[in-house]
Amino acid sequence: MVPPTTSPAGEAVEVDAEAPAVEVVEEPALNAEAEDEEEGDARMKAIDLIAPTRLDFLKEKEAAEEEPVKTAEVIAFANQKGGVAKTTTTLNLAVAFAESGYRVLCIDLDPQGNLTMSQGIDPDKVEKSLYDVLVNDMPISEIIVKREIDIAVASIDLAGAEIAMSTKIGRERSLEKALKEVHGEYDFVCIDTPPSLGLLTINALTAANKVIVPVQCEYLSMRGLVQLQNTLRMIQENLNPDVRIEGILPTMLDTRTIHAKEAVEILEENFGDLVFQSRIKKAIKFAEAPVKGSSVLKYDSDSSAANYYRELAKEVLSHGSSQ
Repeated sequence: MVPPTTSPAGEAVEVDAEAPAVEVVEEPALNAEAEDEEEGDARMKAIDLIAPTRLDFLKEKEAAEEEPVKTAEVIAFANQKGGVAKTTTTLNLAVAFAESGYRVLCIDLDPQGNLTMSQGIDPDKVEKSLYDVLVNDMPISEIIVKREIDIAVASIDLAGAEIAMSTKIGRERSLEKALKEVHGEYDFVCIDTPPSLGLLTINALTAANKVIVPVQCEYLSMRGLVQLQNTLRMIQENLNPDVRIEGILPTMLDTRTIHAKEAVEILEENFGDLVFQSRIKKAIKFAEAPVKGSSVLKYDSDSSAANYYRELAKEVLSHGSSQ
């Protein structure tokens, strides 16, 4: 007879010897591996039943963020003095890029709408323009028109954009934010700016990573360069530390005059390597092409005027590849 055991209350309990013995099975630890290889294959491990940890999600996110995203090269064409061939340079350099196989978007940020008109579009008949993008946060894709290159059109409404944006938070970054929608669709974004250093031009300089400064080869035209440099320095300190001057472009050059030659020499003495080797000489083709709603490269592809901008395109592209 099996000796009696004691109950929790202290009373003796008689155990029936004929009763089957209860086998006690110890449960393995959650992360313990089965000793028997076959049993281990058939049974799921506890680690397989546990949901992925927060760390797993973080690792996946970090891996996704490491993938490089190609963005467009944004070039602003700026000079607060009017009549220095900003619009002519913006359009024809953009078309020269397109001839080389690049995807190009032009942005007409000038209320006069000269770039828009140069592609055969009447800015007075445009229903939606950059005004709606900057003031009302309309997607920029809704105002892009396809011509020789894609162009985000302007209208006279842009003249009131600076006042309408004056109370807007982050107003200096309105264009930069709008461009995020199309950054991956283009290789170059070329921005034509108004002849001032107001809010529209500041938007262009904040969105850009390069600035090309067209300068008429006359002494008075070059004086504005100092003021532009001061504005650019403030932009770098407060809004866009990466923007820099890509180059200063002598335009409307009349090689027959001593004054034009002296003006170029003054530019090179003061700005050195910042001055492009390319020169845009005076040509009647530059006045004729906009009347036909086209660039000089389309209007007269074999002309010297067209080749000036092809040479400039090569120089700009070589700057980018050498950095």
